[in-house]
Amino acid sequence: MRKATPKPPSFAALAQAFFAEHLQQQRAMSPRTVAAYRDAFVLFLDFAKSRLRKQPTAMRLCEITPSLILAFLDHLERERGNSVRSRNARLAALRAFLKFAGRHDVTALHVVEQALSVPMKRFERPMVGFLTREEMLAIIGEPGSSWTSQRDHLLLRMLYNTGARVSEIIAIKVADVVLDGAACVHLRGKGRKQRTVPLWRSTVKQIKAWLKLNPQFEPNSPLLPNRDGNAMTRNNVAQRLALALKTATAAQPQLAKRRISPHTVRHTTAMHLLQSSVDITVIALWLGHESPVTTHQADLAMKERALAKLHEPDAALRRYRAPDSLVEFLKAL
Repeated sequence: MRKATPKPPSFAALAQAFFAEHLQQQRAMSPRTVAAYRDAFVLFLDFAKSRLRKQPTAMRLCEITPSLILAFLDHLERERGNSVRSRNARLAALRAFLKFAGRHDVTALHVVEQALSVPMKRFERPMVGFLTREEMLAIIGEPGSSWTSQRDHLLLRMLYNTGARVSEIIAIKVADVVLDGAACVHLRGKGRKQRTVPLWRSTVKQIKAWLKLNPQFEPNSPLLPNRDGNAMTRNNVAQRLALALKTATAAQPQLAKRRISPHTVRHTTAMHLLQSSVDITVIALWLGHESPVTTHQADLAMKERALAKLHEPDAALRRYRAPDSLVEFLKAL
């Protein structure tokens, strides 16, 4: 007697297993990534509920057809006002689920393969500008006497020194900073990747002064907290940069006409490293863009040599002529 073919898991069971087991346990994805996938899935389920006229728990995997996905993506752009980038991010989340589900429900494999054929939408990447040395120095400014002013000054200096993402800067703990010997800071980047970036002597001096001003800090305390002692948020950083920009326009009036974000500072670090003749591959490693295929990373000594070429705020710069590959490099950041 033949054994009965096991019943395929329900759509609801697949969705639960995808989030609870696959993403969090097997893939060990960060809470931020899981939340992004969750938001995309919730939007899709809400759309599918109205389109299929059934509750998500009653849905079947075979009902996720290319036409349903395309209608959902069109809904995101036309009715919700999502950008192409956001549209593609939602599609990537759905694709990840479908690949997972197809391995657990072979009866729907053909439909899944068809759904996976829905393409990402191409779009022009906006060119992110960068600041001149004089503009960057004007934004960093001089620290005032207040606690907030000194924190903001250190925040902006560290953004420029490290080229870190905002998420990396606000995640720095006191224990992540090494001030003796080869001074450096440990950053936690996208996909939980970690890298180490050297610090200027002037940055080290300011960090020491900051820690002396805040003796209550513990190793696990945020290095750059808000007034409540908690880590700053992305909005906090954007607001503090906006205030610094407002002050800097007195010395650099052209800044008032420009749209500058914390990511602009990251591009500025990359550009100034490039202007200092640092190899592009080293800059990519510096910024945390190393490919997972390339397992060996730039060691701290290599990065220190690169930082030595990027003059500290009080040093003079040589004139620079951009190479032909500059635009392509910046677009890839």
